[in-house]
Amino acid sequence: MSRKVLVLGETRDGSLRNVTFEAVAAAKTVAEGGEVVGVLIGDVVNALGEELIKYGADRVVVVEDAKLAQYTSDGYAQALLAVIDQEQPEGLIFGHTALGKDLSPRIAAKLSSGLISDATAVEATGGNIVFTRPIYSGKAFERKIVTDGLIFATVRPNNIAPLEKDESRSGEVSAVSVEIKDLRTIIKEVVRKATEGVDLSEAKVVVSGGRGVKSAEGFAPLKELADVLGGAVGASRGACDAEYCDYSLQIGQTGKVVTPDLYIACGISGAIQHLAGMSNSKVIVAINKDPEANIFKVADYGIVGDLFEVVPMLSEEFKKLKVLQS
Repeated sequence: MSRKVLVLGETRDGSLRNVTFEAVAAAKTVAEGGEVVGVLIGDVVNALGEELIKYGADRVVVVEDAKLAQYTSDGYAQALLAVIDQEQPEGLIFGHTALGKDLSPRIAAKLSSGLISDATAVEATGGNIVFTRPIYSGKAFERKIVTDGLIFATVRPNNIAPLEKDESRSGEVSAVSVEIKDLRTIIKEVVRKATEGVDLSEAKVVVSGGRGVKSAEGFAPLKELADVLGGAVGASRGACDAEYCDYSLQIGQTGKVVTPDLYIACGISGAIQHLAGMSNSKVIVAINKDPEANIFKVADYGIVGDLFEVVPMLSEEFKKLKVLQS
């Protein structure tokens, strides 16, 4: 059964986030040969429409307004609901990001629709679209289908492979005029506390520190290793509580959930709350002085040693490998 599926595109610093391309790939599966329509919302986003098409969207609908320069749930909901009313889709796919987690339940409530959140896989089988999502902090997985109405889901970053970019693809990029009014929230200034560089939630490599880093300065070798590997720096709640770093870096049950290709845990004991945020990483490397640390139970590779000795050694070895490969 072919379907029309809308995908909400997310932008950051004037570029499309990688999770948008992953959402398009998921939408292709949901559409089952139907039409995938990208939706871009912002003040100046029209130019990004063609790139979204090259990653698999059949066409793109754009809503531009100065009031949409920064995300607000009121503004984006008004814009998106207008597009939904015009397009009448059978499916909606968002990224399971801060924006997606805030906006999707609002849209679902407005449409009286169900919502499958945080999907890590999607497949068409037996006449149904089946979504897989983690439960019990990642200890188990459930498979869900929509039996009636709109197929609405959010997909976790770094789990569904995006389609290959096809420079030859073309499609229509059209604008929809929406009157954005009665905003209850106005963003006057955005102060970014997260580290610059790779987005933690989308990073392919994450180097994370716990209480074992001992101080804010103790994160320096971790940042160096992350830079060498082209990754991002994360932290346990213990490190954040100790004020070694900002809470924007926190990974765990009450922080961010990450699923990178490589997760390097440095001086992290492995509390269950932290494991809930990273245990689904593809490869986990643990560095800890305590051979009985719980983190070693989930690690693919374990290094018993002082992180202040091990991490710089890893950085140097990876630098040598990069030189040999260049």
